[in-house]
Amino acid sequence: MKERDTLLEFPCDFPVKVMGRSESGFEAKALAIVRSHLPDFDAGDMRSAVSGKGNYISVTFDLRVTSQAQLDGVYRALTACEEFLMVL
Repeated sequence: MKERDTLLEFPCDFPVKVMGRSESGFEAKALAIVRSHLPDFDAGDMRSAVSGKGNYISVTFDLRVTSQAQLDGVYRALTACEEFLMVL
């Protein structure tokens, strides 16, 4: 049996959630970063939720990734953005 670097089998669907302060342009910025790695990403595969007091927002992207490198690239790009408080 060959040891693998990941338990995922590609291509696969993988949700990524981005959280931050509820500011104008938050969703658009996150979407732009995702599309820089997955140009064909359909905005219909993302959903947003605002916190009870409206101070924070989360955006979940249901990604179809083709490799671990692609998934890692999306994650690294999102975590590099200081406006995003957390990426899961």
